[in-house]
Amino acid sequence: MISRTSNLTLTRNAQQNLQANISRLAKLQEQAQTSAAITRPSDNPSGTADALKVRGEIRANAQYKSNIADANSWLATVDAAMTRATDILTRIKDLAITGATATATPANKAAIATELEGLKADLLAQANTSYLGRNIFAGNSDAGAAVKVDSTVDPATYTFTGAADGPVTRRLDANTTVQVDASAAAVFGDVFTKLDSLVADLRTNGDISGHLSGIDASRDNVLSQQTDVGIRHARVLKAEENNMEQAVSLESRRSGIEDLDTAQVIMDLKLQELAYQSSLAVTAKVLQPTLMDFLR
Repeated sequence: MISRTSNLTLTRNAQQNLQANISRLAKLQEQAQTSAAITRPSDNPSGTADALKVRGEIRANAQYKSNIADANSWLATVDAAMTRATDILTRIKDLAITGATATATPANKAAIATELEGLKADLLAQANTSYLGRNIFAGNSDAGAAVKVDSTVDPATYTFTGAADGPVTRRLDANTTVQVDASAAAVFGDVFTKLDSLVADLRTNGDISGHLSGIDASRDNVLSQQTDVGIRHARVLKAEENNMEQAVSLESRRSGIEDLDTAQVIMDLKLQELAYQSSLAVTAKVLQPTLMDFLR
């Protein structure tokens, strides 16, 4: 049976084709304006899921970047305090050697003792160094000072406040954490008691040669602890490099899913505009009005 094609059929088909063309044109115009391959989840459901996953990874990586920066600052502060402590102990060793010489008079030793008391105060200040209101040698303690001094007794006593509060850590990535502080007890040990004993012997004109090895041991201990800090700092710097590389990689993945080639979209848009204009022109010529249209 031969089907009859009426003007109504032609008109309906022409309208459908024009509607399809204008929908495609509108889509390309939207893409050209936003440069986004996905403007709504229905555009690409699987692509939307991938984009959400990548964006979640980008947010996590940004948080790791913040953690790394904080860890870097903590460890730099710890390292600077230890460097200063080593310099102080070196000066203390020099003074102790001077005081241990046979030519040192009681007046000389008293002057050395006075300077040593000032250096002990400087060393105590380094032990109580803070970063952003947190003591770098007191762990998670909120005591406000890593080393507390009780001068009401003789000799004075020194209490380390952060021993039982655990270390301060920062997460560098999904699988790695690093300690960013140091323990005052581990770094300074009994150095303050040693200094008090040294000062006391100097003031009583006693023999202080036996104190030299103790000062050396304290300085070597600080250097050993600083080496450990340096190793951890190197890990943080390496994590910083990895984080930057990961940020570039994630942004590339996100762009591959969400972004469009603008030049290609513009070319497609121009071609679609031409196709739409051609469709309008052809439709206008094919669907000419007939006498029946006027009679109806």
